[in-house]
Parts: sequence; C-alpha cells; structure tokens
Amino acid sequence: MECLVLHSGGPGETRRIGARLGRLLEAGDALLLQGELGSGKTVLAQGLGEGLAVREPVKSSSFVLLNEYHGRLTLYHADLYRLNDPSEVYDLALEEVAAPGVLAVEWPERAWEELPREHLLVRIEEEESAKGRRLTLVSRGARYEALVARLGQRR
Repeated sequence: MECLVLHSGGPGETRRIGARLGRLLEAGDALLLQGELGSGKTVLAQGLGEGLAVREPVKSSSFVLLNEYHGRLTLYHADLYRLNDPSEVYDLALEEVAAPGVLAVEWPERAWEELPREHLLVRIEEEESAKGRRLTLVSRGARYEALVARLGQRR
C-alpha cells in the first residue's frame, strides 16, 4: 500500500490535482473520493474529467447515482450520498459497467462492500484555512501503487 499526501490551497488547485491524476488514468481504474460535504470531492472529479479530456461539465447530481462523461476514456461518476441501501450499488454493477472507462465514486463509505477491492482512495480533509485541503491518496493494489508513485514523481 502506497500513500501520498498532497496539499491544495483552494478549488482551482484541487481541480489541477484532479487533472494531473486524470491524465494518468487507464481503462478499468477505480477512484473512491471520501470527504465531508463541501470538502471538494466534486471539484476533484471535475479535474479528473479535465484530465480525461471530457468536454461537458462534471457535476454533482442530487438524484442520479451514476453519470457518464465521454472523453479520452468515459468517466463514470457515481455519487452515493443519497443512497438508502448498499444493495442499490450492487444492482448498478458499477465495476462491470465502468470497466471500459474510469469509475469515480463519491461517498464510498455508503457501500464499501459493493465497490472494487482494488482502487485508489482519495481522502479530502479541510486544513486550517477554510479553503485549504489535504488530499491523502491511498492505493489498494499494484496498479494503484504504481499510479501513486507516478503522481508523486510529477510534483
């Protein structure tokens, strides 16, 4: 398990981190985005979309569990915030549906057992300044260890 801590001074920087990460992603990759409301999960997902050359705006939708955005690879953006039961994620078959693209899941703690075992977990936490964020990237699996190592080299 590799771990990398990045610091962001605000939404623009969080988006740039996401874009950097998005440029390194490959088909079948899964990212789990964890953080409190307003921490920057959707901003990071917007950066992922930018790095994947998605042209349409990536947004947080209130009532849709899964959105698709087409670019170099399709970004499958899941928001589990309003999830009532983890079995709803099982029924979506996210891992299979997203296999040809990239899966980014906000609020993964709502259904850990239904998400890919191998993934990159991105924990976003507020820093002392209200705009600052600490992004902790934790790899689960060899692919994600390599991804974290590559991202760490490109600082």
